[in-house]
Amino acid sequence: METGPIVRNADRDDVMAICRFGEEHVRAHYAPLIGEEAAAQQVRMWWNETNIAGAVARGSVVVADDGGHLAGVGQRGLDGVEHVIYKLYVHPRHRGGGLGPRLLDVLIGQLPADAGRVFIEHFVANERAGAFYEREGFTVERIEPHSTGDPRLGVVWRVRDLR
Repeated sequence: METGPIVRNADRDDVMAICRFGEEHVRAHYAPLIGEEAAAQQVRMWWNETNIAGAVARGSVVVADDGGHLAGVGQRGLDGVEHVIYKLYVHPRHRGGGLGPRLLDVLIGQLPADAGRVFIEHFVANERAGAFYEREGFTVERIEPHSTGDPRLGVVWRVRDLR
């Protein structure tokens, strides 16, 4: 029997809670890694109501629900024809308990049966995420430098073969 938070598809009633999760936890996570302004920009761009509501309406977002409180969020999408996991965040209180791999498994399980691989991206500065994705079978495919030249803001693209 599964214990702890329940991973389920997000619905429109979750949108504001997901936005708050980004503001409260994602911003705090990234600020020491990429700087306050860059962290705030990430939240403004990707954790706003319009962006989240659209992804939820497409069925691309899952949440880890811990008795009505968000314990984690995951979002998948497409980059051209490639399947990508764009968000995978676990509330600090729930880290280390296997929730990250559970969110990842649900997102991958929602991909089409013929999906041969899935990508995931993270900032170069987020070494903790890089180590997690390595443990989960993702290998570095490329590193894209940021237009400002700030190495912390470069994006690591990792891939995992699903065959």
